[in-house]
Amino acid sequence: MATAHNNAPEGAFAKTVLMPGDPLRAKFVAENFLDNPQLVTSVRNIYGFTGTYKGVPVSVMASGMGMPSIGIYSHELYTEYGVENIIRIGSAGSYTARLEVQDVVVADSAYSDSSYALVHNGVTDHEIAPSAKINAVIKQKAVELGIKCTPCKVHSSDVFYGGPNGETWEQIVARTGVDCVEMESFALFHNANVLGKHAACLLTISDSFVSKKVLSAEDRQNSFRDMMRLALETAIAL
Repeated sequence: MATAHNNAPEGAFAKTVLMPGDPLRAKFVAENFLDNPQLVTSVRNIYGFTGTYKGVPVSVMASGMGMPSIGIYSHELYTEYGVENIIRIGSAGSYTARLEVQDVVVADSAYSDSSYALVHNGVTDHEIAPSAKINAVIKQKAVELGIKCTPCKVHSSDVFYGGPNGETWEQIVARTGVDCVEMESFALFHNANVLGKHAACLLTISDSFVSKKVLSAEDRQNSFRDMMRLALETAIAL
């Protein structure tokens, strides 16, 4: 059923949805990896497509930026469209020298100081795990594809510029033990856990706080092919 944020008809989405933040990255995945992709929603230019990959239905839909945004879109996919699995495919900033630009990582947990889970339904946890089922498939497929995929503790931040109470990134790492930073996975994992669904998060390192290397916006949109392949192979195995 259509919502205020999604005008796709009932049954428009596959049971597994890949979810980049950027609508143009969703379009890139659909046009370059899916067979017969169909645009099923475009409200607010948040594109969602459904097609097939190796004969299996797969959808890809943007989440927008930040936890409130992915919170809305993932909740509606789970509750209104019968989606079972969401795999976030995003970018992250590295907090450690062992993760360099264009490395692929999988979130083994997401830490956040966000109030998202608390406000949503009183959950006070600051660290939330993804689906063990999906992560196991991701790690298996990474080996089969020969793609290095490093398990990480991810920092889901509510703010892009600055840290809680003026903390530096070094202080955040010392306090929480996180390896990289993004802005969505904590809310996605929370929604999945609350609704009895499954979620995972694959990230490509787009910039490094340590080496100061940074990918361009165009590279972020178009060059994350290993992550995309890994997510697609996982999707059709679920």
